[in-house]
Amino acid sequence: MTVSSRLKETYTKEIAPAMAKKFGYKNVMQIPKLDKIVINMGVGEAKENSKVLESAVKDLETITGQKAILTRAKKSIANFKIREGMPIGCKVTLRGEKMYEFADRLINLSLPRVRDFRGVNPNAFDGRGNYSLGIKEQLIFPEIEYDKIDKVRGMDIIFVTTANTDEEARELLTLFGMPFSK
Repeated sequence: MTVSSRLKETYTKEIAPAMAKKFGYKNVMQIPKLDKIVINMGVGEAKENSKVLESAVKDLETITGQKAILTRAKKSIANFKIREGMPIGCKVTLRGEKMYEFADRLINLSLPRVRDFRGVNPNAFDGRGNYSLGIKEQLIFPEIEYDKIDKVRGMDIIFVTTANTDEEARELLTLFGMPFSK
């Protein structure tokens, strides 16, 4: 049994019934689910050196196991020396099997490897049931080889759920095993 199918099975057998009981859902379709996970890496120094962006894309593809998309500047900003359409980052959107597998690896392997880890911020919800998590270095992922990285980069990880409120989303992520700080 693969990791993702184990997580999916856990959702259907344990998490969904617990959520239905706590919030009193009448219909199975009302129970919040994890919709997608978006991993975004902004690379500011890409405006001078395009090789930096290539290595960031390679790191993101290694971590997620999926092809990364370049993100481009929407506006020109003179102070930052950025023109419209310039590539300034990369992102990956995970759904289905890869999403559950990444969530499992993040929660059980990578987050405990963070230095001085005391849990993730429980207040980083956006009001619509989505959770954002910032990571300062890509070294916490076991797929990244320490000797082969050129620069330590951070990333944003956004958990998009079908929950309507932050309370529902917090309960869903807690049941998935997200280590929120007290």
